[in-house]
Amino acid sequence: MQKRELGKSGLEVSAIGLGCMGLSYGYGPPVSEADGIALIRAAFDKGVTFFDTAEAYGPYANEELLGRALADVRDSVVIATKFGFVGGKPMEGLDSRPETIRAVTEASLKRLGTDHIDLLYQHRVDPAVPVEDVAGTVRDLIAEGKVRHFGMSEAGVDSLRRAHTVQPVAALQSEYSMWWREPEAEILPLCEELGIGFVPFSPLGKGFLTGAITADTTFGEGDFRNVVPRFEEENRKANEALVARLKTIALDRGATPAQIAIAWLLAQKPWIVPIPGTTKLHRLNENLEAAQIELSAADLTVIGEALVAFPAQGARYPASIAGRVGR
Repeated sequence: MQKRELGKSGLEVSAIGLGCMGLSYGYGPPVSEADGIALIRAAFDKGVTFFDTAEAYGPYANEELLGRALADVRDSVVIATKFGFVGGKPMEGLDSRPETIRAVTEASLKRLGTDHIDLLYQHRVDPAVPVEDVAGTVRDLIAEGKVRHFGMSEAGVDSLRRAHTVQPVAALQSEYSMWWREPEAEILPLCEELGIGFVPFSPLGKGFLTGAITADTTFGEGDFRNVVPRFEEENRKANEALVARLKTIALDRGATPAQIAIAWLLAQKPWIVPIPGTTKLHRLNENLEAAQIELSAADLTVIGEALVAFPAQGARYPASIAGRVGR
């Protein structure tokens, strides 16, 4: 597995990380502890050194799972986690008060079984707390040795720039994929300007870009996609056109649609590190093999034409939480 540096932070990670959320939260019932540990260890054995979690995933269960899975290889991996929701529950609202950041950090350290967090993200910008206070609190935690690097998630340009003046932001984690390209307008140029790495979550469009989801697919109870407008039946029907074109492109390259989607992200900037998540070992292997695919200029042109011809239909978040992003 190749390595990449997140911006100019000095933080080196595997070119593809593992988003661990789905093992415990967001996509239906959690996997068993044994299966979760097996998948995380399989990722490590294949060269993954970058693992993403959060107190909100469960809440708490995902950090505990990751901590147990990586206990004996802790010094060989980079663990990223997040703070920012009331009680670790996204639907309860935002909370990035300095005292909360400190309390969550201490709790996360215990759950992860470690003495430091490599990358601590603010999960969402909290309009009730000046971002300078958030960055300053993490700066102090870094000085104390409890945190190594500061990150933000789904932050807007103004918040990112303001935070960076107080404590350099090592990485911004936000959604970015073939069917959500909004970061290209302002966020990626700012990351390049400031030397901030970019970590795309949902690089496979919450599974849609794999080609395994159709208009007839049903999602289980507790699956977040049940409330996402982009996954409404009519929108899925419309969005199948892009996946059909992606399948053709992938076939020409002897790859899968998922691999092309991840390789496309890797080709955008050398400081972009996607974190696809999965609960299945065969999907993990498929995703990681994308690091071996180098798309040519001609490939990127063909893909770009497809993205223009078949724009994604439907909002990426329900209205109830859409206002939390891009602040």
